[in-house]
Amino acid sequence: MIKVKFFTFSPIHENTYLLYNEQGKAIIIDTGCYFSAEQETLKKFINDSGLEPERLLNTHCHLDHVFGNQWVYDTWGLELWLHPKEEQMLQLAPLSGEKWGLPFENYSGPLHFLNHGDTIRLGEDELRVILTPGHSPGSVCFYCEKQQLLIGGDVLFRESIGRTDLPGGDHETLLKSIREELFVLPDEVIVYPGHGMATTIGYEKVHNPYL
Repeated sequence: MIKVKFFTFSPIHENTYLLYNEQGKAIIIDTGCYFSAEQETLKKFINDSGLEPERLLNTHCHLDHVFGNQWVYDTWGLELWLHPKEEQMLQLAPLSGEKWGLPFENYSGPLHFLNHGDTIRLGEDELRVILTPGHSPGSVCFYCEKQQLLIGGDVLFRESIGRTDLPGGDHETLLKSIREELFVLPDEVIVYPGHGMATTIGYEKVHNPYL
């Protein structure tokens, strides 16, 4: 069974997710820790919980979701997994950091690519990769059907949706992704977004003013 722990990091208030199981294996998703104190918070929880991080994933590669990737690579040796269309976003992230006054050391290790329909295993549990472009060209969500949970990145928020005015964004593409890829999931699915509080597919079908 997957347990979900999230941390809200950086001045941009990004949600970093740690998924782990009873065997102590863990996946880190969207490492947004910017300050050293935030890095220590994540590291302390992992160490105190006796966890062994096995994989580093990005839903997408806007700067606030990649601040801590290099630190994770240096600390645990985890190489980055992302959709191929996010490689350019990753390369551009330091320029965005300079623009926002948030310089950082970008990830420089090997890249591994995720595609729609791929399966990521965490012990006996599985996450399915769902391609949901619109907020960025290669945005993906990670869906655990058995537990009806979705790590959604910046695609769908509680009563809102992701921005489309950033590089690579497209409003109609985002709406199409949500309607055709996410709203076909069961209403009970819990959506853990990249910012803000969790929601459900069913709640957003009824209450989201953008859809």
